[in-house]
Amino acid sequence: MTHQQKTNIIKKEILASYANLKAKHPVLKYQNFIGFTIFIICLLLSGGLGYLWFVDLLPAWALILGNAFLFGVLHELEHDLIHFIYFKNNRIVHNIMLLFIWLARPLTLNPWFRRVLHYHHHKFSGTLHDVEERGVTNGEKWSLKRLLFTPDLVIGNALRVFGLFRDIKREVDNGNLKFKAAKKLKLSGVFGLIPFTILSHVILYAFFTDIFFDLLHDKYQFSWVMPELIKDILAWCNPIIYIILLPNLLRQFCLHFITSNLHYFGDVEQGNVIEQTQILTVWWTYPFQLFCFFFGWTHAIHHFVVNETFYIRHIARKKAHEVMRKHGVRFNDLGTFRRANRYHEV
Repeated sequence: MTHQQKTNIIKKEILASYANLKAKHPVLKYQNFIGFTIFIICLLLSGGLGYLWFVDLLPAWALILGNAFLFGVLHELEHDLIHFIYFKNNRIVHNIMLLFIWLARPLTLNPWFRRVLHYHHHKFSGTLHDVEERGVTNGEKWSLKRLLFTPDLVIGNALRVFGLFRDIKREVDNGNLKFKAAKKLKLSGVFGLIPFTILSHVILYAFFTDIFFDLLHDKYQFSWVMPELIKDILAWCNPIIYIILLPNLLRQFCLHFITSNLHYFGDVEQGNVIEQTQILTVWWTYPFQLFCFFFGWTHAIHHFVVNETFYIRHIARKKAHEVMRKHGVRFNDLGTFRRANRYHEV
């Protein structure tokens, strides 16, 4: 069979399993209600954890872990919203949800600009101009640099932007990408960082620099310390840092680590969905998976059936995994770390 025939079979069987699941549990058909309920619950729980930490009833580590998990759920919800799965016919509610999820996860890209990159990702996954995945280190050789900048969308992308734009230009010159699409990708990637993503990263840079300088000062009488003005700003930002930014830093590292290694890059056959992703369920990824709502278990399913909710994917994943494995989708291909995410041996 061709890869397209295999893809069609996988898609057909997954859709059938979804239909059977919804027939058994009719409540699952109310996806707007379910999505909005998840949205409200996550925000309320996150705010509650933040309050308990603020009044010294919850240690900082518990706040960071708890909110990282909740923000991981919100990421999945945003991903569904990007595909217009909730409130497609009520753009006010739809956009309010997108806005508040972005405010709860300000280290990430503006979701309206991300939509451009994400739709392009589905059409051209694994190519040189798959900006969304390349922006989170997909396709890079594993090194200390890749590890350090896995969660970083500002300095990390500043270091790779010239190479990325050079590759995009070459793809345009070779006729693999239209000039208009290339321009839209570049603008979305840059303007999507403004203002919250850049500001949030700068606050974290200052926060960790302050901790580092204070450590050197206390241990080794290092003379450099952050200016008092910066320290005052950081003190004012302390609730934002602990309730929002540090949990998101953990969540974003885990998500980017998982997604950049479940997607293949560079030698994926154009249009071959089977070669685009793998399923990652190996035990040692569980700590990472926990803070991106087990993204590695289900994201490859999404490449075959795009317009379905994240919770349906999770509930019905067993049947999806069965048919995907049968027709050649890889599971726990750890060689991807050695091959810089190439599908084939280099």
